[in-house]
Amino acid sequence: MKPLDVEFVTGLSGYFVKDLEAVRQSPTYDPLVNNITPRTPGFQQVVQAGQVISILLHLPNGQWAVGDCVDVIFSGAASRDPLFNANEHLPLLESVVKPWLLNCDITHFRPNAIRVDSPWPELQGLRLHSAIRYGLSQALLSATALAHLCPAAGIIAREWGTSIVDRPVDILASCHRDDFLQLDRMIMKQVAMLPHASFIHVHDLGPRGSAMLEFVEKVSRRVQERGAPGYRPRLHFDVYGTMGDLFLDDTELVSFLGELQRVAQPYDLLIESPVIAATKAAQIQQLKNLRLRLREQSIPVQLVADEWCNTLDDIREFADAGAVDFVQIKMPDLGSIHNSIDAVLYCRERKVGCCLGGSANETDVSARITAHVALATQPDFLLSKPGIGADEGVMILTNEMLRTSAVTRKSRLNKI
Repeated sequence: MKPLDVEFVTGLSGYFVKDLEAVRQSPTYDPLVNNITPRTPGFQQVVQAGQVISILLHLPNGQWAVGDCVDVIFSGAASRDPLFNANEHLPLLESVVKPWLLNCDITHFRPNAIRVDSPWPELQGLRLHSAIRYGLSQALLSATALAHLCPAAGIIAREWGTSIVDRPVDILASCHRDDFLQLDRMIMKQVAMLPHASFIHVHDLGPRGSAMLEFVEKVSRRVQERGAPGYRPRLHFDVYGTMGDLFLDDTELVSFLGELQRVAQPYDLLIESPVIAATKAAQIQQLKNLRLRLREQSIPVQLVADEWCNTLDDIREFADAGAVDFVQIKMPDLGSIHNSIDAVLYCRERKVGCCLGGSANETDVSARITAHVALATQPDFLLSKPGIGADEGVMILTNEMLRTSAVTRKSRLNKI
């Protein structure tokens, strides 16, 4: 079966893109106000509206398969592909990718996913932008599922030899740090993990980390006061390397993490990207050393890798090194979806935790595909997306997993 037609439609992503290097270097950064100079190539402004190219495949059975090409918020940082500009890629999609798609047999997904992720002879051996590879693979997975009249999770399970889990995977609800009403809604809905609450600039931590200590304690207390009996979420905070900027001495950093763990009690504490090094090798070594120091002092803070952990090979290196407790599999950065599938399965094999994540800058389409990948591969948790409104992302992911599980159960019963 081959597509009858292909359409490319530009639109809006779920959030915006931001120049991380410029933000981290500026003490006067004001969110959504371009009062500082961009530092990362491709950025015309420090904050820009996110863009998407929807790839629509018209199938012989009359249905349309859809995939969304999107990048992450902090594009171009720590070895990621450059900022995704939709208009720059449309000519290539029309001239090179569309002819290939029209001749593509969508009966199987995995070989097509590998093909779109590989170097293209028509591009002198170059690869497509990771956002394009991500969107193409979504559309192709959707097409194969529609061709076989089954959920996308079923295609993944069939082609990778996995089983579809019969319950939703835990979700990390990503909330704004200054929005406690949003936090209260997540507590009411009893999400498994919260609040993400980004600390992007070292000033966000406060003098000697006092602002973060106060915030973590406030979150813990709020869960205890407002949560239902027996509700015990894990607390997760993304700090984008700011701890390493504030505490240049490892001993001070370990001590601070111990203080954070104390005020987070009685809940488990996860810290994402406590440091951002200048190279991948340095990042792995610093995180490995930090994790070892925490264990030596019996501080049960769990570390999550993000920056410099952008590809399947990167994830394998972090996992093999024992550098962290969890890696975030940032799906748009990995390009074609098969890489994210392989990454989850590799982490499970190596007994390293993983978050099947991505970015607030994604869309409802890519989030739903993520839900299917999760059901077929069973990561430890998902990051809520799109956006940082939490409600919408948690709803989209949860309901897609519940619906897919119901359909899968029904299908099994019908075969008995």
